Amino acid sequence: MSVASMRQLLEAGVHFGHQTRRWNPKMRQYIYGERNGIYIIDLEQTTRALDKACDFLRKIASEKKNIVFVGTKKQAADIIEEEAKRCGAHFVNRRWLGGMLTNFETIRLRINRLKELEEMRDTGDFYRRPKKELAVLNRELFKLEKSLGGIKNMRGRPDVLFVIDQKREDIAVAEAKKIGITVVGIIDTNCDPDGIDYVIPGNDDSIRSIKLIMSKVADSILEGKQGQAHTFEEEKALVQQEEEKVHAVVGASTVAVAEDLEEALTEDEEA
Repeated sequence: MSVASMRQLLEAGVHFGHQTRRWNPKMRQYIYGERNGIYIIDLEQTTRALDKACDFLRKIASEKKNIVFVGTKKQAADIIEEEAKRCGAHFVNRRWLGGMLTNFETIRLRINRLKELEEMRDTGDFYRRPKKELAVLNRELFKLEKSLGGIKNMRGRPDVLFVIDQKREDIAVAEAKKIGITVVGIIDTNCDPDGIDYVIPGNDDSIRSIKLIMSKVADSILEGKQGQAHTFEEEKALVQQEEEKVHAVVGASTVAVAEDLEEALTEDEEA
């Protein structure tokens, strides 16, 4: 069964691409046709692509690897944050800083600074500072939280990037490809699918379209994480079953030995 039905995709407007004069010829294979100057995306391909991407993300999540959602456009920002927090992924939804992947050690220093400022604020140390210094620290905290707040708990570079709108997030995609990070993305008819490992052809401008796809992606990540826990429980159950088998065998053997011993003693008495 598909992650999202054709009806759901249609109702969310996932099939609406860009105007025919604003397209990337590399997206030709994903286009069903044209209507009133707008390209229509082939939703059969979208369905298959979404299923494939969700299977991959489910597996990645079960392996406890880092996934980062990237969507800095206005329509995507709030959805990205909401769904990332719901499924425990990391996110960048305001601004992609150049070098976030390729110069991660420097980014880590800025994350450490963000955590330092948060601790100062939470312990009240902030408010014991002179007014001018407090204003400077507040501005610094705001800027760091805005750009790095969604990845501050990430240990090391991500294993997978999920992008909304390759054209807008081209720097993030380029950095990911440079260092071999897998990229999954919602790719519209004006985007370049090259460099995207898992292309989900779809409308990357509509809030309803983005919401539907990201909710399915987040669901799959949660399933992957729960699957890991379920596997652990299954292993525990198997161990318990094996122990019960051992106890059963040991118990049976003990009874057999006792019966043999009793029979031998009876024979001795009769003799």
